[in-house]
Amino acid sequence: MKPSIGLRALSTAVLLFFVFVTGFPFLIMVSVSLQSMSQVYSRELILFPSNPQFINYKTAMSNGNWARYLWNSLYVTGMATILSLFINALTGYTFARMRFKGRRFLFFLLLIGMMIPPQVTMVPLFSMMRHFPLAGGNTIFGQGGTGLVNTYTGLILPYIAGSFGVFLCRQFYVSFPRELDEAATIDGCSRFGTFVRVYLPLSGSILASLTILKVTGMWNEYTWPLIMTVASSDRVKTVQIALTSFRNEGEIFWNQLMAATLVVTAVVGVIFLCLQKYFVAGIMAGGVKE
Repeated sequence: MKPSIGLRALSTAVLLFFVFVTGFPFLIMVSVSLQSMSQVYSRELILFPSNPQFINYKTAMSNGNWARYLWNSLYVTGMATILSLFINALTGYTFARMRFKGRRFLFFLLLIGMMIPPQVTMVPLFSMMRHFPLAGGNTIFGQGGTGLVNTYTGLILPYIAGSFGVFLCRQFYVSFPRELDEAATIDGCSRFGTFVRVYLPLSGSILASLTILKVTGMWNEYTWPLIMTVASSDRVKTVQIALTSFRNEGEIFWNQLMAATLVVTAVVGVIFLCLQKYFVAGIMAGGVKE
């Protein structure tokens, strides 16, 4: 039965309302990025500045070594995403297709890990990175140096695996027929060969979904880079940490901050637009019961 005209009108109105709620803050951000400081602090709401200040973008990008900040974020995000996709997929394949003692118990521990807030693990993780053996001048006992603090490895290592990614891949691989494994075994493939040659090429949708989630999470990560980087060094400083530089003795340069934020947001937006058609398919494919 087709929905009535009134129901469709109501659905459209609700949809437009949520589009407005989510889109209006973005419109404000664009507007502020094109305003002068006097317009920013005026009491009048200005959505479309009569004299757009595009110079704010140039000024914002010249406030610090933004080429370095962007490279740092791209490198950390890219490496963490690539490594986590492979490790999550391999671990999910192991849970889904291999039978070994304690498999269900280990998977149960994995599910418990999804319930632990990441903030709870930051202090132990920092201690592990700080006392990492034979890194940053540390001895084999993790003493005497800085460990992995202020390094790319220290920023990437805690994010190369995740409970949710493993869970999603496991649920995805459970739906595959056993005949795939049998055919690969007949052709002489090992377990790892079966994963690389058969399962991995068929994992495009689920890996695309995980890519969007991982890239968005890593690109917008603030707390962990703040803990692991040295404030006076640009060596591994990411864009989220660099955005805090638009503050000077209590004054915040909102127009430049919004301009820099738009540039930073554009990177994630482009990635999402390229992969969005795989996102829903991957999430739906992961919702399979065993």
